[in-house]
Amino acid sequence: MRRSFFRYVWMAAAVLLMAACSTSRHAEKSSMIGNLKGEEYLERLIENAPRWQAVTGKVAFSLDMGSKGTTSLSATVRMKKGEVIQLSVAPLLGIEVARVEITPDRILAIDRLHKRYVEISFGTLSGMLHTELDFNSLQSLFLNEVFLPGKAWLEADDVRRFRVISEGGHALLVPRLSETVSCSFLTGAESGLLEKTSLGMEGTGYKLEWDYSDFSGLGGKMFPRHMVARVTKSGGAGYSLDMRFSRLSTDSGWNATTDLSSKYSKMNVEDLLKLLLK
Repeated sequence: MRRSFFRYVWMAAAVLLMAACSTSRHAEKSSMIGNLKGEEYLERLIENAPRWQAVTGKVAFSLDMGSKGTTSLSATVRMKKGEVIQLSVAPLLGIEVARVEITPDRILAIDRLHKRYVEISFGTLSGMLHTELDFNSLQSLFLNEVFLPGKAWLEADDVRRFRVISEGGHALLVPRLSETVSCSFLTGAESGLLEKTSLGMEGTGYKLEWDYSDFSGLGGKMFPRHMVARVTKSGGAGYSLDMRFSRLSTDSGWNATTDLSSKYSKMNVEDLLKLLLK
């Protein structure tokens, strides 16, 4: 079970980070959303967007790997905006057996049972995938945010970077992208809540869809307690990760970085690839 968890985290992180988009400032006319112009709707959405500095909670994962079966486990998730995403697995009497920590500089995976770890910089992973990686974009997927690469928060001036398209009871927000990248955000026309993020990159065959539902209050705003991430590749099998959150809070009183003792041995990238390909 732990091996399947590690394999998914690394595979999903690579795909998610690879999907970071680049935009331009070209302005376009957009649809009417209810009685608001598209630009007005987006301005209101940005103004009312949650600005959580930290989110913590429990999350129940269910990973569907198609013909390879399904794996389920529970973990603790901790996030600090612009700093870190931590996933901690502690199934035995609260004793942590594995941790994944993602920061703007690195991805760190720790196997507590065997006292080993893998650490890869964003620069190294970017070179392996032949693309630029963006921590803020990845974190925004977990925080239910409409985003632009390289920015911690959207601002009023960013309205010019989107097209807004009316789709019945929804508004589709589409950043202007390069020819090789696609990105869109589906929001409720009345609620303004982000219900789906879609990312893709031409030439890789990969596509990511991240769905959000079961919204409830958190820090005066609405947070989705149910997320489903689906990673597919043209002509190949897909993977989906079902995430159900509980015990959510905005507590920030925890350490955002992990220090390892000399008892831990470092695995290299080649060893990691062997694990992923098993």
